[in-house]
Amino acid sequence: MKYSAYYVEEIDGAFSASISELELEKPPDGFVQIQVSCSSLNYKDALSASGNKGVTRNYPFVPGIDAAGTISDANSSNFVEGDEVLVTGYDMGMNTPGGFGEFINVPANWVVKKPSALTSIEAMSIGTAGLTAAASVLKIQESSQESDLPVLVSGATGGVGSIGVMLMSKLDKEVTALTGKSSSADFLKSIGAKNVILRDDFLEGPVKPLERALFSSAIDTVGGNVLSKMLTQISPHGVVACCGNVAGIEVNTTVFPFILRGITLAGIDSAESSLEFKISVWKKFANEWKLDLSPIIKVVTKENLQHEIDLILQGGQQGRVVLKHGE
Repeated sequence: MKYSAYYVEEIDGAFSASISELELEKPPDGFVQIQVSCSSLNYKDALSASGNKGVTRNYPFVPGIDAAGTISDANSSNFVEGDEVLVTGYDMGMNTPGGFGEFINVPANWVVKKPSALTSIEAMSIGTAGLTAAASVLKIQESSQESDLPVLVSGATGGVGSIGVMLMSKLDKEVTALTGKSSSADFLKSIGAKNVILRDDFLEGPVKPLERALFSSAIDTVGGNVLSKMLTQISPHGVVACCGNVAGIEVNTTVFPFILRGITLAGIDSAESSLEFKISVWKKFANEWKLDLSPIIKVVTKENLQHEIDLILQGGQQGRVVLKHGE
């Protein structure tokens, strides 16, 4: 049996993608086969699709770190055929073929049963980006002191950032959105941001050891010089949840934010978090954290995917892109 996939190949050192028919293999012991109904586009997927060997070692390859679908071959005692399930992160879409194909074979211990209160499209609107935003919010809730100052969210138009803005707003926090896109102010306010700061204005002037405390905590999705400046503006005992590096991997800071204000810099990696953690977060998204994600999603087919990949690599993507398989 063959299935359709967005398939990336390396030919003479150059990478190109096509919609290809691939041979479906039976899952080995301990794995399940899933007929994928939806996936989503993440920055890591775009890197894999463009031949980044730091993400995907070997090509040809099918990207897609998120998948929602139905068990089609339950070679595991934990599932039966027909179960509606979700897979996010781990090695899927990096070196294990992922959700940009209509079928996947993955270890059973990567798989979560989809909450009935979420549709597959809603779940993929959340995906790894939403789990990362949720992990950041939980870290801030667990560790920071209550403050009337706003929460700062960088990269606020992206997948993690936009869901972070929506979650914090839903939790009655005043949110300041930080973005490089002046045209996105209305969008950010429509999803819950009270204030919008442009990145160039935020970065104006040198980074000082400490600045006036303007924010209670922050979700940083970009790293680099944005994170460096952000650390100096967090109030005492606040938390910065760090989960991205598109602005760079180096941080220029001193010990002062940590020893004079007692702030916490917390690393977030939802892709490798435990299955139990993912199950608990999916339950939250299906219940008390239920969001109306329709304003931030764009649903596309495999045929439209390359345009969206180019857009996310250029920094022009806004919100979430959901890939829908089939008719």
